[in-house]
Amino acid sequence: MWPTRLAKLVAVAAGALGLLLIQQQSQAQETPPLPQQQWSFDGIFGTYDKAAMQRGFQVYKQICSACHAVKHLYFRDLAALGYTEDQVKAIAATDQCTDGPNDQGQMYQRPCRPSDPIPGPFPNDKAAAVANGGVAPPDQSLIVKARDGGPDYVYALLNGFTPAPKGFQVVSGKYYNEYFPAHNISMPPPLSDGAVAFADGTKATVPQMAHDVVTFLAWASEPNLDARHRIGVRVFLFLIVGVGIFYAAKRKIWAAVH
Repeated sequence: MWPTRLAKLVAVAAGALGLLLIQQQSQAQETPPLPQQQWSFDGIFGTYDKAAMQRGFQVYKQICSACHAVKHLYFRDLAALGYTEDQVKAIAATDQCTDGPNDQGQMYQRPCRPSDPIPGPFPNDKAAAVANGGVAPPDQSLIVKARDGGPDYVYALLNGFTPAPKGFQVVSGKYYNEYFPAHNISMPPPLSDGAVAFADGTKATVPQMAHDVVTFLAWASEPNLDARHRIGVRVFLFLIVGVGIFYAAKRKIWAAVH
């Protein structure tokens, strides 16, 4: 009789412990709300901060481009960041682009030109997947538009690498990220304080680098935002003036009618 009761108690205790572990794991897997950041391009009067975009491109070039491509960007597009024509040419020339065929029918490498697309780190998605454990790193040129939360999500993700909470199981070969769904992410923490030396002297902290590279990627995802905002403001002003003119005309036409 006692062995039977003891077995039942052990079973109940094991079940309770299992439920507790499941509850802890479930709580650990909950994604907290995204912190809301202040972005220069927010609102109808928002515009891209060119200094931040240039710093963000520097972060992308020196850190992110080792794994992630920006397939929809050409070097000539960088003029929108405030670079001069000569600066764009110099930036392009630091990369090698494939050209050809030559007289022998072979493709060859040459310094890139402003008219070339910015080359990615891998020749194709299959090669990218093979080099990264079977999954190709996502393209960055549309990443801000492709993720719920937009720039706030990408910023939170870059700042979300923290020690895993007690009871949470980090999968082998992955890293804990507070804001990534299920928290197990394949990307190691990409940013660290002082990882780049900004050309304008800005201190390269992780939050600063994350803010700047997100500004650059937001522009990459929506390069026409400034133009759309300018058009929107003009249309808004036109409507205000139009309403005033129509109201004045109505008062004049119907002034004699009681």
